[in-house]
Amino acid sequence: MEKKDINTPEQTIVNNVSDFIIKRLARWGISRIFGYPGDGINGILGALSRSMESIKFTQVRHEEMAALMACAHAKFTGEVGVCLATSGPGAIHLLNGLYDAKLDHQPVVAIIGQTARMAIGGHYQQEVDLVSLFKDVAHEYVHLATDASQIRHLIDRAIRIARAERTVTCVIIPNDIQTLDAVEAPPHEHYSIHTGIGHPSSHIIPTDEALQQAAHILNVGNKVGILVGAGAMRSASEVITVANLLGAGVAKALLGKCALPDNLPFVTGTIGFFGTTATESMMNECDTLLMIGTSFPYAEFLPKEGQARAVQIDIDGRMLSLRYPVEVNLLGDSKETLRRLIPLLHQKPAHEWRSKLEEKISQWKYEQQHLALREANPLNPQFVFTALSPLLPDNCIITADSGSTASWYARELSIREGMMASLSGNLATMGCAVPYAIAAKFAYPERTVIAFAGDGAMQMNGNLELLTISKYWKSWSSPNIIVCVLNNHDLNMVTWEQRMMEGDPKFEATQVTPDFNYAAYATSIGFLGIRIDSPDQVTEAWQQALAADRPVLIEAITDPEISPFPDHVLIKKAQRLASAVAKGDQAPLQNTGHILQQAIESSSH
Repeated sequence: MEKKDINTPEQTIVNNVSDFIIKRLARWGISRIFGYPGDGINGILGALSRSMESIKFTQVRHEEMAALMACAHAKFTGEVGVCLATSGPGAIHLLNGLYDAKLDHQPVVAIIGQTARMAIGGHYQQEVDLVSLFKDVAHEYVHLATDASQIRHLIDRAIRIARAERTVTCVIIPNDIQTLDAVEAPPHEHYSIHTGIGHPSSHIIPTDEALQQAAHILNVGNKVGILVGAGAMRSASEVITVANLLGAGVAKALLGKCALPDNLPFVTGTIGFFGTTATESMMNECDTLLMIGTSFPYAEFLPKEGQARAVQIDIDGRMLSLRYPVEVNLLGDSKETLRRLIPLLHQKPAHEWRSKLEEKISQWKYEQQHLALREANPLNPQFVFTALSPLLPDNCIITADSGSTASWYARELSIREGMMASLSGNLATMGCAVPYAIAAKFAYPERTVIAFAGDGAMQMNGNLELLTISKYWKSWSSPNIIVCVLNNHDLNMVTWEQRMMEGDPKFEATQVTPDFNYAAYATSIGFLGIRIDSPDQVTEAWQQALAADRPVLIEAITDPEISPFPDHVLIKKAQRLASAVAKGDQAPLQNTGHILQQAIESSSH
């Protein structure tokens, strides 16, 4: 995205503190603020309304959505995301989206109002101890303004620290301070703070000794597996070179789905509960593991301790040797570290290990195509994704919600070079897909954006944010934004977790969602609404949506008894699933693979 020249003279006429805040944000290159109004920030809203800066305000339906959009903006653009909320309840609403940013290491600044200084500590209406409230989520930097002369350094440090630490920061500004005369330059005296604009471009690089040690381990390994995460997102060419030199396969953590294209023959796909059999085989058999920019949390899907020698690359030293005992820890930027590692690596000859991995990858893909065609009542959710995959436009952006949609997204959509995709990774919050998609569309209005959400997430907040799309879509250069809702009247992921983790049958009281016609609702607010409940309708629906001249909502009536977890994961939980079957829940037997059925039946005897 276009950057603002920080040396360009500003047009804004600075009248008060709020005007100065907007001016300062603009000088930092901030181009958009996501938020919701309230009297605790009226001064800032007034400054936005009279500002001649290029900062745009996006009005959301709920402050949580503002924070999620700010997080998504940071993910898709690499810039600092900014959200704005009033005091008390508005500030509290931000928390979930801010935790999403914190846990996924995204730079987001929250600017929050507060009651007037003279009322603080007086149990005033909407008074909340905001510094304490935000001390965890914004622990790197959260401060309350008490004087106009603080504003410059509070804003400067909040943005600089958010960028430097890739984290959440927070500035709390009482509403009476917002309308005081601005102090552009604090007095040159004792206790004054004089900050500046700008963040340096730099790369952290490991020592030559550490690189030599890492290269030795990788060179002597016979069966090398690579796992990449979000930290490898801008290192595709280097990862490909390393994989080809080492004859390695490459698996992807969920946040690293776009790190490499899926059409490369050595990409084994995702890892974990939503992973592929090819990835599982690689992790079970490798003797050497290279982890790049990932904090994938589930130990049971990594090699057993002692099985593989390991090298890890991460820009955050706190994340090194956290998930697996690593022999050589490389603290550094993934791209620059790999560039320096590549000349030290030896070209391995054509190897049976790589050939077997590629065979397993092909076998996995063939099996998935077959499983997507399974009969369902009424529609197989897997087929909704596999039918779209070859139709995905170049450079499209995909978002997915937490739950069963994340599972199908992880395995069934084939990412090509130039595409972007994301979801709530470490927090795994429900309700992220639609706000993520809106933020992506604002950042790249010319691109096609596709969001996948379950009916639970839509009823939680997605339906409301469709109104935000309705409000803004005509301002985008391309109208192509598509929301696909899997409507199965079930909180499907948790239902299957109850079966496979606890051995309990589906609990209707907690799991069944109310009936709602999402397509009709979307149509009523200006979308093209499409409702499908047959395999024959799926491809045509996607083609119609991709060619539409307005936002589209596809409501797919899907079968909740097709598990979002792949069979090789379910097989490990066969005893628990057998317990659920014994208690009267037949779903584990109805829409699963033959091998899983045998395992469940064997466990029940």
